Amino acid sequence: MAAQPRFRRVIRFGPAQVGTYHDGRGREKHTAACTAPRCGFAVDYDSRAAAELAARTHRCPVR
Repeated sequence: MAAQPRFRRVIRFGPAQVGTYHDGRGREKHTAACTAPRCGFAVDYDSRAAAELAARTHRCPVR
């Protein structure tokens, strides 16, 4: 069973958040995820800039 990642450098862009973690192979990954109920947006990226761009431009389909 995989352990839950420990996020660091977490910042918020509206309802979306960006966090950095190390995957199971020791590589640094960046996640953009929406915290709105029933949204379901979550994507992993290799670069922090790409994750921040995705979080800034995310629009929730659920309102």
